[in-house]
Amino acid sequence: MSQQAAVTIVVGWTPDEFGETALHRGVEEARLRDGRIVVVNATRGDALVDERYADEDQLAALTAELGAAGVEVDVRRSMGADVGDQVLAVAEDVSADLVVIGLRRRSPVGKLLMGSVAQRILLGADCAVLAVKPAG
Repeated sequence: MSQQAAVTIVVGWTPDEFGETALHRGVEEARLRDGRIVVVNATRGDALVDERYADEDQLAALTAELGAAGVEVDVRRSMGADVGDQVLAVAEDVSADLVVIGLRRRSPVGKLLMGSVAQRILLGADCAVLAVKPAG
C-alpha cells in the first residue's frame, strides 16, 4: 500500500487578530486533512517598526500554542521587499496544498497606496487559498 504525502498548509501569520484567525483555521484544516502547518511571519525589512513582525516572546507563545494543538509545525520568518512574495515563496518551497491568510478591511485608497498582500497571494498562489476574517 503506498503512503500518500502529508498535506502541507501554509499560514500567513501576524501577531494580531487577523493572524490568529488564520492560524486557528489553518490548525482546523491540518486536523481535517491530517496535514502539517508551515507558519510564515514576514516583513518588508522595517522589522523594528513593523508590529506584524513577531518578537521573541510572541514566537515563543506561538510555538507553545501550536505544540499544544497536536499538529506538525514549522515556523519561518523572513524579510524582503514584498510580504506576499515571501509567503508565496515559502508555499512554493514546501509544495503547499493550501495557503491560509487573514483579511483586514481596507479602504480602496488604502489598497491603492499600500498595495494588498492578500491580493498578491490570491493572484499568485499555485494552490488553493483560504482567506478568513475575524468574527464581527
